[in-house]
Amino acid sequence: MESNHAIAVYFWEAKGQNPLFPRIYGHEAGGIVESVGEGVTDLKAGNHVLPVFTGECKDCAHCKSEESNMCDLLRINTDRGVMLSDGKSRFSIKGKPIYHFVGTSTFSEYTVVHVGCLAKINPLAPLDKVCVLSCGISTGLGATLNVAKPKKGSTVAVFGLGAVGLAAAEGARISGASRIIGVDLNSSRFEEAKKFGVTEFVNPKDHKKPVQEVIAELTNGGVDRSVECTGNVEGMISAFECVHDGWGVAVLVGVPHKEAVFKTHPVNFLNERTLKGTFFGNYKPRTDIPSVVEKYMNNELELEKFITHKVPFSEINKAFDYMLKGEGLRCIIHMEE
Repeated sequence: MESNHAIAVYFWEAKGQNPLFPRIYGHEAGGIVESVGEGVTDLKAGNHVLPVFTGECKDCAHCKSEESNMCDLLRINTDRGVMLSDGKSRFSIKGKPIYHFVGTSTFSEYTVVHVGCLAKINPLAPLDKVCVLSCGISTGLGATLNVAKPKKGSTVAVFGLGAVGLAAAEGARISGASRIIGVDLNSSRFEEAKKFGVTEFVNPKDHKKPVQEVIAELTNGGVDRSVECTGNVEGMISAFECVHDGWGVAVLVGVPHKEAVFKTHPVNFLNERTLKGTFFGNYKPRTDIPSVVEKYMNNELELEKFITHKVPFSEINKAFDYMLKGEGLRCIIHMEE
């Protein structure tokens, strides 16, 4: 099991949701199937898989829709700490249950996952690289490739240059965008962002006027596409208002504070701007993620540049320190032999 940990801090600190302890965190990983339960026919022992925090049952209206990836049965549920089939945990210590986390619980040498939350991938793909595709990187990449869909030669603004935003920029680079404008309050992120195709940088703190006006001036009326990856509602409004009238599309990826309200003048819509939201980059985990792994295998998608640190599982706290200090993008935690 190779694992990653960004969302875990939020839940470990029990911000904004019901705390459930004890619990095994971790939701971004790659592993090998050790055994399968009764009735499982899609997977067998030895298959290489990416566990995903949302699933694909293949039977509900969402799964049958070509447009949606929000499975009725298996979409993310942060409060549920048990398996769906019997409402019980598969982990315990001294006879007492340890709860699951978003159906994955990957900070563990072994875990138990619903078959609908496992993407079967190419066994030749290195798990210590492609594990980053099981959450944030696919989210940002898909927000651009599947939802914003910039045409070759277009201009794209990306708000927030963390790992998800850089994955959105990578999607714009793969799409052949002519200009990729990175927007972030931390100017030190720009140098790193160049590796992901970002061509220009705007720090809203450097300007007296709203950043959407700055971008409109830079691009002769606005960008063709924008992708918002901060979760800050002001950033969301700016991302929408900075797209060009007539054809501009803005895509929201970041998760806002629960009290946040999005305000914009309706004329921004009447002037033919489009606002879209996305969940996990609009990828259906079982159907689509194997082909994203193939993009990496075919050298169309670069993953190594997202991986800045590696630590053994016994040093998992170091990985949290890197993240909390904002050092690096993704730290791979590997199980020790």
